[in-house]
Amino acid sequence: MLDGKSTRFKIAAPRGFALWWRAIRPRTLALSINPVIAGTTFAWASGGPVAHPEAGLVAALSATAIQAGTNLINDAADYLNGTDRIERFGPTRITERGWATPRQVLAAGYLAFGLAVLGGLYLAWLGGWVIVGLGLASLAAGYGYSRGPWPLSRTPFGEVFVILFFGIAAVAGTYYVHGLPPTATVYAWGLLVGLPAAAVLLVNNTRDSLSDSRAGRRTLAIRIGLPGARRIYGGLMLAPFGGLAALTWSGLMPVSALLGLIALPPAAVAVRRFRRTSPGPGLNALLGHSAAVQALLVAATGLGLLLGLAGDRYGMW
Repeated sequence: MLDGKSTRFKIAAPRGFALWWRAIRPRTLALSINPVIAGTTFAWASGGPVAHPEAGLVAALSATAIQAGTNLINDAADYLNGTDRIERFGPTRITERGWATPRQVLAAGYLAFGLAVLGGLYLAWLGGWVIVGLGLASLAAGYGYSRGPWPLSRTPFGEVFVILFFGIAAVAGTYYVHGLPPTATVYAWGLLVGLPAAAVLLVNNTRDSLSDSRAGRRTLAIRIGLPGARRIYGGLMLAPFGGLAALTWSGLMPVSALLGLIALPPAAVAVRRFRRTSPGPGLNALLGHSAAVQALLVAATGLGLLLGLAGDRYGMW
């Protein structure tokens, strides 16, 4: 099996759009889109008047731009702080490979944040100061994840950050810009959506735990060790289904929302694979698998919510 170092010399340098497409890590962008879809479908299924049907698309574009900017800044920051100079098993970073300078990559990250601000201005016009505050907090968190005096990426709190911003805040904020005040159920749904997103980060940090430790990072995966990471990953991946069942049992979501349980079998497969796979490149495939579970959970539950609304409205059941 090829290690990270030997693999690097076999990758030809991409150019133009291909270079920057690689740099923004397109496989991670779904983690910013899925909670927007969750908030949008919840808004449409609420039965109330949706004042701004276009808000979901604008929110998705802005969230994607923030995610892309965060990834770019992380690419440059991990090179500058020495993390990516040590062998790692993840996807190629363009700064570490010398395909772009740190200044160029940071500038691209700031440009992505600028694009997010453009969309955010429209959302702020719809949602007022609440959205302004949420947008500024999201930008600050995206920057502070890798830069600043206390980068979150070097602490055990990265997973909490993901749950807050890629779960609760994103779902509730998207619901709000549709002209609807978030309810406790919306916040709970945001929490459930954020859990598998945090699981993706946990897999990433478990894969790189050895090199991250040598670089001075103290991520959750390093702090709790491999057995602890496996237990927490299992909880992050499976808890959303228990939460979904609890919300429907309590009457806060329609029974049709249980369609989201079709994502449970692939989630269980992911948990089993994580338990059987050692830290290293073997975990790369599990990153996409974990994100796909979140996407299926969001899509299937959203469809169930809309079917529940149709059933109530048209007496289908």
